[in-house]
Amino acid sequence: MSLQIALAGGVMAALGVLLAAILAIANRRLYVYEDPRIDELEDMLPRANCGACGVAGCRPFAEALVEGRLDPSRCTANSEEMNQAIASFLGVDMGNRERIVARLACAGGTHVAAMRARYQGLKSCRAAALVAGGGKGCSWGCLGLGDCEVSCKFDAIRLNRYGLPVIDPSRCTACGDCVDICPKDLLSLQPESHRLWVNCRNQDPQDEAMAQCEVVCTGCGRCAADAPEGLIRIERNLAVIDYEKNALASPVAIERCPTGAIVWLEGDKPRKGSGARKIIRKESLPRMEPLPRV
Repeated sequence: MSLQIALAGGVMAALGVLLAAILAIANRRLYVYEDPRIDELEDMLPRANCGACGVAGCRPFAEALVEGRLDPSRCTANSEEMNQAIASFLGVDMGNRERIVARLACAGGTHVAAMRARYQGLKSCRAAALVAGGGKGCSWGCLGLGDCEVSCKFDAIRLNRYGLPVIDPSRCTACGDCVDICPKDLLSLQPESHRLWVNCRNQDPQDEAMAQCEVVCTGCGRCAADAPEGLIRIERNLAVIDYEKNALASPVAIERCPTGAIVWLEGDKPRKGSGARKIIRKESLPRMEPLPRV
């Protein structure tokens, strides 16, 4: 009996040695070298995993930096100082990527845009949009329930007193979460050099649009007439800027806009033209009365 136990133990020991040898050989042959700088770079990145750099997360970005496929300036969630430190660590140029920020194409807050109904339900733009498009008179306008504010991991968006998102460009990393979540497609990522901006998406005819919002683009064409040829065109009652010709843009195009729907951005402050009517109302507009039945 003891001989059998000893024999079994010897077999198991031999099997263990054999398996260990196989694993050692496999480890040596299958070993993939990983540059130790990747771990150090990952510690220098914000670990936001926002994807604004163009890759899936901070570690893949660190790998791309080591391989030289991307430059440090691609990380918009990091400070410029930290990106410069990464460049110095790698011995490369930081790069000069133009800053990109999220922008809202709507200025129709509750003090200038009519509400046709009071929405009661889950506080979510997406939920409200499922109920006949939301309660706003302008079916193109911002619903103001803050899905974009909630989705922003960098506290770059807040709702103002009129229910409009205000974006802090110094905090925005261009991750795109707010763009993806807006049910009205009112948010987009734009280079900061795009300073001429249409603050509206409404494509309704002029009279119908003006009945819903005081700062709507009416498609009057004055901006297109005053701007250099081809910079602005009117499509479906809405001014559209050709940013391929952005070098031609100037505040001249905004001066005769009667509603202030097209603006010139100075930092995060939109400037309206001298021809825009002044909005002095501070309180929200009353809800629209339903149309009488015929």
